[in-house]
Amino acid sequence: MNNVILIGRLARDPELKFLPGAGTAVTNFTLAVDKDLTKEKKTEMINQGKSTADFIPITVFGKLAENCANFLAKGRECAIMGRIQTGSYTNKEGEKKYTTDVLANRIEFLGSKNGNSNSTPSNTNNSQASHPAESNESMDTSFFDGMDPMDDDEIPF
Repeated sequence: MNNVILIGRLARDPELKFLPGAGTAVTNFTLAVDKDLTKEKKTEMINQGKSTADFIPITVFGKLAENCANFLAKGRECAIMGRIQTGSYTNKEGEKKYTTDVLANRIEFLGSKNGNSNSTPSNTNNSQASHPAESNESMDTSFFDGMDPMDDDEIPF
């Protein structure tokens, strides 16, 4: 099974392109996902000048790609659901390069355009995406459909 769910902030603005021929929209951006660190370890890494986040390349296609380019920007928080794809290519110098990307098929815009995280996340998928509402309504939990809650007693650690 190849499924991935990530929550993070955009490290750069999305880049929208269109594939030649078919004209399919493709948006690429990098998602900064915080590492699960204790407060002490995080402080230590910051003092050493090391990163406390992983920077993960995200690729989105179609209408969802267009909506991401229109409504996401550097610093915006979002949740991504998709799959990991690996590949390789040979660069101009003849060196073989390997790639790992997340192909997103569902995105939830979290927070608001101005950075206020009290707004309702917007539920987006392959066929639709909309601008997040600027209100304080309850959170849309459809992103977690199919996930059963687990009792603390069931956790093996």
